[in-house]
Amino acid sequence: MSQATGLDVVTGAFSFTGRFIARRLMAQERRIKTLTNHPRRPGTEDITAEVAPLQFTDREALVESLRGADVLYNTYWVRFQRGRFHFGQAVANSRILFGAARDAGVRKVVHISVSNPAEDSHLDYYAGKAWAERALRETGISWAIVRPTLVFGQGDILINNIAWLLRRLPIFGIPGKGDYRLQPVAGEDVAEIATWAAEQADSVTVDAAGPDIVYYSEMVESIAIAVSRHPRFIYMSPRNAVRAARLIGRWVNDVTLNEPELTGLMEELLVSRERPRGTRRLDNWLLSNADIIGRKYASELERHWR
Repeated sequence: MSQATGLDVVTGAFSFTGRFIARRLMAQERRIKTLTNHPRRPGTEDITAEVAPLQFTDREALVESLRGADVLYNTYWVRFQRGRFHFGQAVANSRILFGAARDAGVRKVVHISVSNPAEDSHLDYYAGKAWAERALRETGISWAIVRPTLVFGQGDILINNIAWLLRRLPIFGIPGKGDYRLQPVAGEDVAEIATWAAEQADSVTVDAAGPDIVYYSEMVESIAIAVSRHPRFIYMSPRNAVRAARLIGRWVNDVTLNEPELTGLMEELLVSRERPRGTRRLDNWLLSNADIIGRKYASELERHWR
């Protein structure tokens, strides 16, 4: 990796994906600055980084916060639309960030996207991700786009909260037949792929996917085995599954699973069409973290909106 300045910037170094990238950079003895509005989340005490606000409304300050950086690793995005904030705003914010990186003289932007984005997708999340990729390519700066599938690891929300429900409920609902596939990838693998992409002389687009493709029902079964708790599984129509998720959301005061997310899952958008670059297996991680996962509920709204 270039040692021109030894400084890299990570948006959200204390967030889920960002923390894996930050730790990878620390292992490479890089200096880190993070742009974030959510500093010092629990579980990130080991990350040493200079902190500056992620400020889209003050472009001059944003440019200054990026000045002197070799690489910008961007993990900024939103999981769902809330209130007046929509995916179009996230795309606009991304465009501002990429332009600021160009003007600050950043050598390369490594952007964390998602597997199978498409500008014409009927799912706003995947369409928005594709438009953000276009915004980066149009800046003229050197870029790398990394497209993860379902990321797992410490700090995960989806797998942790499935485990949390399995530990507490007498029945567990599986949308449809559970026969749709996904391809989990470890956060550490995403970070290794991202730092590899930063080293490439050319601009690259690459998937970040794990070694195993599993059915959703198989994944839930693996989580149940890990936590030694196996409630009765019931199979629900997607519509009823979303209704059940809303009821659980009221119970925990959070957004647990929404209809577009379920649609993307059932359409197998979290499966890569490329050869897998990740090497770490979900089963191994579940068994080695069985005492931890699902002990506490992980709230999306608490992390990003409150």
